[in-house]
Amino acid sequence: MQSVYIETTIPSYLGAHPSRQEPMASHQKATHLWWKTERQRFLLYTSQLVRVEAARGDAGAAARRQMYLDSLPDLDIPPETEPLAMSLVQLLRIPPKAEADATHLALTILHQITYLLTWNCTHLANPVLQKDLIDYCNYHRLHIPVICTPEHLISPSHD
Repeated sequence: MQSVYIETTIPSYLGAHPSRQEPMASHQKATHLWWKTERQRFLLYTSQLVRVEAARGDAGAAARRQMYLDSLPDLDIPPETEPLAMSLVQLLRIPPKAEADATHLALTILHQITYLLTWNCTHLANPVLQKDLIDYCNYHRLHIPVICTPEHLISPSHD
């Protein structure tokens, strides 16, 4: 069975009040559809880092985010995670305020997770950056995760 790493934006979209603004409204709808109809097709994982990020902010919203994470196992954080994340920060030109994005990516690489599911299209689900990531992983003989949004993992029968 294929695996999916649930990054922080997923429980954030699931736990947020419905938006009336596009594209947020359609992204929330796609995330809820994926969670309801598709997640059982995969082995889902998250990390302690996601739990910490999801716990920030408004207490009510944080509780809703945590509810979606409750049933997911955490990936362990091996010692190689930080050095790999720092290399990814440089490679993908991730700004200091977003360095956690590189850690999410490093975990999916090290644990050989099939998909990194995210709505972060700036630092993660970005085709230009993914090309650099593929080259880097191939050169270093590392696993290459597919970085995508829930829209990409909805089977055609649910369109």
